[in-house]
Amino acid sequence: MKLILLGAPGAGKGTQAERIAAKLGIPTISTGNILREAIANGTEIGLRAKGFMDQGQLVPDDVIIGIVRERLSQPDCAKGYILDGMPRTIPQAQALEDAGIHFDCVVSMEIDDAVIERRMTGRRVCLACGASYHVEANPPKTADVCDHCGKPLSVRKDDAPETVRSRLAVYHRETEPLKGFYEKLGNLKLVDGNQPIADITAAILRAIGA
Repeated sequence: MKLILLGAPGAGKGTQAERIAAKLGIPTISTGNILREAIANGTEIGLRAKGFMDQGQLVPDDVIIGIVRERLSQPDCAKGYILDGMPRTIPQAQALEDAGIHFDCVVSMEIDDAVIERRMTGRRVCLACGASYHVEANPPKTADVCDHCGKPLSVRKDDAPETVRSRLAVYHRETEPLKGFYEKLGNLKLVDGNQPIADITAAILRAIGA
């Protein structure tokens, strides 16, 4: 089973990838992680990627795809995998197809922007001890104070309302069109992402026939 999970930032893709991977016994392949591994291992394609990064440039799609293909050829991917972090654009999706990297299912976690904004802007972290909270789902005993160490809680820059809205705008503009791309290929499945975590997992497993 070769899968992609699509969804806006904050939709819970990471959580679901972890749960689905454990259920199916397949790895989650994070493009960010394998890029770092290829560079650390000094592979030929990793060194190419490092050259671009050292110059402050984005790593081109063909290099990323080379690294993905290298990783997917390893034995732990023989029964399938979940690809995380790619594709983000239609050209990347087309490049994966052209490279012979095809997917059984592409699951789009459908969730309202308002729910994501509430979810992400409600997060609070303790910079002193690393504890995390949510003003609705997991509030501290005293507002804006860490239960563990008593230090003030902060809003991460990524979770500021204007940042969340900006990230959502980029998703709708660049990544959401992938739904149309995979719908044409006949492997797109839509899942309601406004449900509790366990219900979303069950819905994804039903959608992919697992």
